[in-house]
Amino acid sequence: MTSPHSSRDSAGAAGGPDDKPLDPEQARFMARVKLLMALSGVATFLGIAVVLGVVGYRVSKSGGSTESELTVQLPKGSRITATAVAGERVVLTIESPAGIEIRSFDAQTLKPAGRLRFATEP
Repeated sequence: MTSPHSSRDSAGAAGGPDDKPLDPEQARFMARVKLLMALSGVATFLGIAVVLGVVGYRVSKSGGSTESELTVQLPKGSRITATAVAGERVVLTIESPAGIEIRSFDAQTLKPAGRLRFATEP
């Protein structure tokens, strides 16, 4: 019983004894294809490495929760009348004998971010 496939087809892409050597033009073309495949593999590897690097950087930059402690000196006779969180700021409204003052702090570091004082006209 004979196979419908020729002996060349049964050898497959692995190359068999019936394969003829490539002429110089075909050899140059195959070398160019191999080079482009290698460049494509390197570009894919670099792309994946960059994406993983950016994800790792962002995860490490967020750093999770860090505990901060800060003691703020208020003027004598003053009291905090309101607190709020606005975006990435903690905002305090302070009422003192000199007038009303609003202070804001960075929510992550608790460093002072701004101060707004209200005074009455004499």
